[in-house]
Amino acid sequence: MLRRSALALATAAALLPHAAFAADTIKVGVLHSLSGTMAISETVLKDTVLMAIDEINAKGGLLGKKLEPVVVDPASNWPLFAEKAKQLISQDKVAVVFGCWTSVSRKSVLPVFEQTNSLLFYPVQYEGEELSKNVFYTGAAPNQQAIPAVEYLMSKDGGGAKRFVLLGTDYVYPRTTNKILRAFLKSKGIPDADIMEDYTPFGHADYQSIIAKIKKFAAEGKKTAVVSTINGDSNVPFYKELGNQGLKATDVPVVAFSVGEEELRGVDTKPLQGHLAAWNYFMSIKAPANDAFIKKWSDYAKAKGIAGHKDKPLTNDPMEATYIGINMWAQAVKKAGSTDTDKVIAAMAGQTFTAPSGITSKMDEKNHHLHKSVFIGEVKADGQFNVVWKTPGPVKAQPWSPYIPENKGKKDEPTK
Repeated sequence: MLRRSALALATAAALLPHAAFAADTIKVGVLHSLSGTMAISETVLKDTVLMAIDEINAKGGLLGKKLEPVVVDPASNWPLFAEKAKQLISQDKVAVVFGCWTSVSRKSVLPVFEQTNSLLFYPVQYEGEELSKNVFYTGAAPNQQAIPAVEYLMSKDGGGAKRFVLLGTDYVYPRTTNKILRAFLKSKGIPDADIMEDYTPFGHADYQSIIAKIKKFAAEGKKTAVVSTINGDSNVPFYKELGNQGLKATDVPVVAFSVGEEELRGVDTKPLQGHLAAWNYFMSIKAPANDAFIKKWSDYAKAKGIAGHKDKPLTNDPMEATYIGINMWAQAVKKAGSTDTDKVIAAMAGQTFTAPSGITSKMDEKNHHLHKSVFIGEVKADGQFNVVWKTPGPVKAQPWSPYIPENKGKKDEPTK
């Protein structure tokens, strides 16, 4: 009889949502590439989650329990992201997952989170065109990064560009972002003849011929700018080749959406001064909240002996978005009094948090995206960024780009 009861309980527990049964800890999944082409960008996000968990635990944890991180390495292998997500949810019984960088990895795991009614916090700028009940998007949508960056390049202060090179890694995010940007540029009177578009595979390392093509395209008369959606470790040879061929920002400025302080760590940035990046945070922002964040990270990196950061600690935009996300999730759990997915989703609406940028970030009441300020920074000789333009305040995300005709009429709320 006892065996039968135990079996019945075990069977019932397997069918219940993972957050429904008691445990000594609340498990938190960390789903970031620690090897492969994306490790250059993602590894530090794993450490950011671990730092935030240590902070929350030092303050007593959540709901009387400590947070327990469960870290997996999907190794820049997009199908493996889905397998690791299943493992975290079904085997490890995590209450939430923080992870992914590329849109192809996020799209790989999305069915897993929707089918199991689990929560993913996604911390990186992306192409929009998605709005899931089970995802909170703490990075930028196109109107919070890509569109303002191109508007800046077209402005007098940004150089008055009339021709554009859309250069990216060959996958979902760059191609969809460039589809949006091409439509936006056409709406501003830029003809197709003045738009060059090119893609390289993940891990691409030889940019000699592509930089030569850009120089030739730029030599045809009109002021030219490059919009880069290159991702991962390909950014290192790309920027090195820019320097090798003397493509200066005064001649052809490059604005990047996936290059921050971490990606420039291994690059001689002296020849790259003046090239641009658009983000919602830079390490160089002057604010007491940022001073505190940098100190926290520096102390943590040194204490944990984190490679690269123990000697030269750097912070960047996806780190900030990760940090905001886990703290907002913790606030929502406290408000809900539970880690149950639906209760946390309801409690996330309207959550606010003072971001390291010093600006109060708010989770939109409906669309699962943060209201975020936009900054454009110029690369300095030391690999940091000098902010040259910013929005007056936080901008509400537009997940469905108005420049894509088929988005007309789409609602600004998650799918059920």
